[in-house]
Amino acid sequence: MSDPVRLMHYDPQWRQEFEQTRSSVLMSCTGWVQAVEHIGSTSVTGIVAQPVIDAVAGVVDPSGLQHAQAALEGLNFRSVELPTWADDAVLMLKPRNASPTHSIFLTQIDSPLWKRLLGVRDRLRENREVALRYEDAKVHRWKAASGDRESYQQAKAMFFSHLEDQLRSES
Repeated sequence: MSDPVRLMHYDPQWRQEFEQTRSSVLMSCTGWVQAVEHIGSTSVTGIVAQPVIDAVAGVVDPSGLQHAQAALEGLNFRSVELPTWADDAVLMLKPRNASPTHSIFLTQIDSPLWKRLLGVRDRLRENREVALRYEDAKVHRWKAASGDRESYQQAKAMFFSHLEDQLRSES
């Protein structure tokens, strides 16, 4: 059984933690990773989140994925199985032997996954009502499932799927 989900009130330190992560990734992956963006709930000011810094790192050339993956392993990240909604990427968690404090999706810049992750993040940042609905859905599912990770992840996936449908219909 996996560890239960922990949720915390927004912590302004998350932004600083992301900036340190971005700097480390760009320095370690020079020549392969061209951009690192903060995603996930820790990137949205004021909402409850798991205390895990989520990021997406973009490579220009898909052949750079393996090089970047090896470089991130040197920063104490480990590769894990992708969630069912992600493709054409590598997912890495840090640290290697404990509950994650950081996650990074390695993908090609402007890939469908890159655009989806940033589109959802931007909508949550720009529309406070949507962000609060997302927070409410997360907290409700977390309470109802007593922190069960699988139930929590399913509820998040449903919310994101609905939000992505809205974003597609607007474009």
